[in-house]
Amino acid sequence: MDKNEIAKLEAYMRAKFANDALNIRARPRKDDSAEVYLGEEFIGVMYRDEDEGELSWNFTMAILEMDVEGA
Repeated sequence: MDKNEIAKLEAYMRAKFANDALNIRARPRKDDSAEVYLGEEFIGVMYRDEDEGELSWNFTMAILEMDVEGA
């Protein structure tokens, strides 16, 4: 994922969740995904999927039981 693609996704996510603290950062040695942060907290991975000329992205966020219990 290049910088322009990451910037577009970041703008989309910020608007969709009404939260400017969301940011997306390139992953070292990976070009098919990027890391998603809320402030400085890592919250998930954005995967790029290109299949038969169609492009989409998948956001994956793992939620730990200990995090849910503390909410």
